[in-house]
Amino acid sequence: MSTQLPHPSQAAPDTTQIHNIGYRSYDGPRLGRAYARRSLFSQSLRGAYGLGRSAKSKVLPMLLFAVMCVPALIIVAVAVVGKQSKLSIEYTEYAIYLQVVISIYLASQAPQSVSRDLRFRTVPLYFSRPIEHADYVLAKFGAMASALFVLTASPLLILWIGSLLAKMDFAEQTAMLGQGLVSVALLSLLFGGIGLVMAALTPRRGFGVAAVIAVLTVSYGAVSTLMGIAYATENEGAIQWLGLFSPMTLITGVQTAFLGAPSAFPDGGGPGAGVGVIYVLVVLALIAGSYGILMRRYRKVGL
Repeated sequence: MSTQLPHPSQAAPDTTQIHNIGYRSYDGPRLGRAYARRSLFSQSLRGAYGLGRSAKSKVLPMLLFAVMCVPALIIVAVAVVGKQSKLSIEYTEYAIYLQVVISIYLASQAPQSVSRDLRFRTVPLYFSRPIEHADYVLAKFGAMASALFVLTASPLLILWIGSLLAKMDFAEQTAMLGQGLVSVALLSLLFGGIGLVMAALTPRRGFGVAAVIAVLTVSYGAVSTLMGIAYATENEGAIQWLGLFSPMTLITGVQTAFLGAPSAFPDGGGPGAGVGVIYVLVVLALIAGSYGILMRRYRKVGL
């Protein structure tokens, strides 16, 4: 029994067609790595204050920014009304007194900056574009440090403007403002690097928040307790060395040694210029080390 195949003319007609829908190659300028790095920096900096995100994301960073600035406004109001000849707080002391607010801000925003990329595995997508691992780390590091600088420098500017309104000496207040800005710039780099390292170790935001708070707050509490014990046991020589083991006491030691800030250490002395050099070297080593750890981390996750 034979099977007769259909004649070619009886087969279904071929409906395959080629359509020109207007695509063409891109002939415009290639903006390259620098533009991509600036865009990532800008996006990360805006995101640190909830800009470009939902209204809910703006609440905490803006609230913390307000908490940082309100005490400065109160100090300025008292100085102007009372016609004081000096402010009731030094520019270099302000961040130390409000370090809890700074720690909470960093703990909330550092994981937001890097943990989401790790959790949703979007990091390799960045590197599929003309952007290198160093560009990603530099943009994130710079954005976090810049966000912290905005948070810590804004109250100092309020204090400076208030001092001028109270007719205090312009040259003296400007010099003190400069010292305060140097201090918070160093703080922003150090805290920003440490916060990003802690947040980048895990894709879980909650773990990142806990790690940042533990490193900043717990370490400061432990070092302060040990300093108090050393002072109570008349072992004042150990106090300046204990300050090397906490980020905030490191900043305190640097500004005491080189920026003319009053000491916040129990003995009221703080490190001199000799030990202060060690403080500076440790701070710079931690900043560079944080950058190096982030580079190593993103070489792995970016594959």
